[in-house]
Amino acid sequence: MARRIVAGLFMSLDGVCEDPGQWSMPYFNEQVGEIIGANMGTSDAMLLGRRTYEEWLGYWPGKTVEDDPFAGYINSVPKYVVSTTLTEPLSWAGSELIAGTDQIQKLKEQPGRDIVISGSLTLVGSLLEEGLLDELSLLVSPIALGSGKRLFESPKQVPLALVASRTLDNGVLALRYAPAVLR
Repeated sequence: MARRIVAGLFMSLDGVCEDPGQWSMPYFNEQVGEIIGANMGTSDAMLLGRRTYEEWLGYWPGKTVEDDPFAGYINSVPKYVVSTTLTEPLSWAGSELIAGTDQIQKLKEQPGRDIVISGSLTLVGSLLEEGLLDELSLLVSPIALGSGKRLFESPKQVPLALVASRTLDNGVLALRYAPAVLR
């Protein structure tokens, strides 16, 4: 059985996913942490886009679970960085550079558990368009930002099917989508 690629994103009510650390933290509670932890618990690898890699490189290396409960996972899991502009070697331990969708397809064909993506909007959008994303997990916060980068900025239609939904105690919607076929 092929591995799945599962993307997890924070999203505002008006579709903005950019810089969630600037607006989603007031909505981060135990339920949100459990959802993120469950996604990590089914995976054994991460895909990161270049910008997310560079942002995370400034924060996560050297963090411990005492600093942040997700540090143990993030620092130990293999990280595949998708970029056409970065060059080897990558300085974060456990990181490997990959250049294109053919290499992502090869990762999916290897034995293992899910491959998760956190952030990396450009990468998630590309994988949706290429049909390589198996699940999109959105945590939609009850806030409208008015501006910022949205996940669905491409003119290409990407049909999705809702596979699960849940309203959290803080008003966040936890939504899971899979690719759908229009009839």
